[in-house]
Amino acid sequence: MTDLDKFLEKINNNIKIEPKDWMPDGYRKHLQRQMSQHAHSEVIGMQPEGNWITRAPSLRAKVILLAKVQDEAGHGQYLYSAAETLGKSRAVYIEELQSRKAKYSSIFNYPTLNWADMGAVGWLVDGAAIVNQVSLQKTSYGPYARAMVKICKEESFHQRQGYEIISKMALGSPEQKEMAQDAMNRFWWPSIMMFGPHDQDSARSGDAMKWGIKIESNDDLRQKFIDKTVAQAELIGLTIPDKDLKWNEETKHYDFGAMDWDEFWSVVNGDGPCNDDRINHHIKAHEEGRWVREAANAYAEKNN
Repeated sequence: MTDLDKFLEKINNNIKIEPKDWMPDGYRKHLQRQMSQHAHSEVIGMQPEGNWITRAPSLRAKVILLAKVQDEAGHGQYLYSAAETLGKSRAVYIEELQSRKAKYSSIFNYPTLNWADMGAVGWLVDGAAIVNQVSLQKTSYGPYARAMVKICKEESFHQRQGYEIISKMALGSPEQKEMAQDAMNRFWWPSIMMFGPHDQDSARSGDAMKWGIKIESNDDLRQKFIDKTVAQAELIGLTIPDKDLKWNEETKHYDFGAMDWDEFWSVVNGDGPCNDDRINHHIKAHEEGRWVREAANAYAEKNN
């Protein structure tokens, strides 16, 4: 039995692949790309939320938002650490991000204009993320799957926090409801495009499914998110901005309209509203923290 046969046998028997196990180069490279992109998304995703820490409407809201941003930093740490087990250092992953060789989730290149956006980000963006991440708890690579267990627990809190914000605004004054609906209008389509291209248009999905990296397809995950989110919107009186959205009695799922993939790829490729701001801010913060890393490394070397 070849190494590839043994590898595929583990995948087929739901046995996790561990860092020292033999794996195809394509499997390793796919995980390096996906896991680092996931880590980058967690860290870049702190920026649109951190923007509102000093302007939160109450002390309670401020404390909760601070905790959430701290959680996102922790998620980045878990994921970078897991990605390093694949033979590439964190420094290299970060250089790839800052040089724009690596990508992160397109959703974080949209601005957060008001407090209602904090609700939309928590409810829709984190809601979409957790649908994907629950599935990743079953991914075939052991360090990735184990990292997702804690991350999913915390993302569930983030989604509930966002829904609390948006629901209070939607059920508040006419002006607050208008803000909530506006946030929904701006974040709905970018949120459902977070799951990526349609399966037939995604060149990498085939290998990812074959290798057990992805357990559910992009379209299945997107459908699952839409089906559960429609009822949540109806409960608080918000309208999903899709004139083609309707329940399909035959499929028992919601049909929905066409997504603007030109916009999606434009944002992914660096032409979104905040792409430059996000990367420049990351570079600035990374440089300002250099002395801390150097001091920590010097201390560690001295005491080894």
